[in-house]
Amino acid sequence: MTTTAPKKHYTLAELASHAGATVQGDESVCITGVGTLANATAGHISFLTNTKYKPQLADTAAGAVIVHPKAAADAPGPALLHDNPHAAFARIAQLFDTTPTLATGIASTAQIATDAQLGTNVSLGHHVIIESGAVLEDNVVVGANTVIGKDTRIGKDTTIYPNVTIYHGVNIGQRITIHSQTVIGAAGFGYANDKGTWLPIPQTGSVQIGDDSQIGASSSIDRGAMEDTIIGKNVIIDNQVQIGHNCIIDDHSCICGATGIAGSVNIGKYVVIGGGVGINGHISICDKVQVTGYTMIVQDITEPGLYSSGQPAMKNLVWRKNTVRLNQIGSLFDRVKALEKAARENTDT
Repeated sequence: MTTTAPKKHYTLAELASHAGATVQGDESVCITGVGTLANATAGHISFLTNTKYKPQLADTAAGAVIVHPKAAADAPGPALLHDNPHAAFARIAQLFDTTPTLATGIASTAQIATDAQLGTNVSLGHHVIIESGAVLEDNVVVGANTVIGKDTRIGKDTTIYPNVTIYHGVNIGQRITIHSQTVIGAAGFGYANDKGTWLPIPQTGSVQIGDDSQIGASSSIDRGAMEDTIIGKNVIIDNQVQIGHNCIIDDHSCICGATGIAGSVNIGKYVVIGGGVGINGHISICDKVQVTGYTMIVQDITEPGLYSSGQPAMKNLVWRKNTVRLNQIGSLFDRVKALEKAARENTDT
């Protein structure tokens, strides 16, 4: 059973209190939703963080906007002032979330092992399977067709969307969201080669996921070979991300979509990995590193900062010329070395 949250409305003063912002203008303005600067209507609140969209601020029809105090004079009407407008907008947008409830109560078709433990106010959608020894703490919500494996533990206030598979012995913390088609705890890619024949190595570790983390759709987090794969607290993982066995991703890091992380990678705190990045196995990335999209990381990163290796798009003619020049680097290098040698010999004589 699913339901849609009723429409809500708040005064600007109420939103300011909720987001920790300061009101500029009429506190009684009624807000019924959120919108972009370009398309908001009188009942909406919007925000500005990217200066690219500043021209839209003057013409917006939004009932109110969220801006940094330094941009207060640019607000065309009532505004909320906050040092981090994007974060304030996120907190306010949560009040207007219209995502339907995944399940209410326990569906008649759910299958629950006799020794599984369910906390209070647990909701299970149709055809959910809870295997032996699993523990679901208070207020856990599990969408239809999801499988919770043997001896897995799901922390309080966690939401698991339909068609998720969580293997045996996984430990998931509190207030976590896991989106559809994600697989957690599948066997890591561990094999030994014996004269051309691949021999699977049993993956006897598990997966631990820290509190307040978010995992996107169709992602995969492999269980460890002997020790656990560990995802820290407040880690956000986008859609279609592969995390290999025995990886450690520390607190507050961000992994964007279509990134592939090989086994035994250790990623520090506050790391942001762009989309489509490939990370070689058995390397470490220190805290506070940012990696731009389509970068290939093949060795340890030991200093914070911004790292890149992908090549941005360019006009085809420019790319073709650059490719030709790149192929000429070897011969140009040899010519320069020869010229340097000749220059030294002339100097000597």
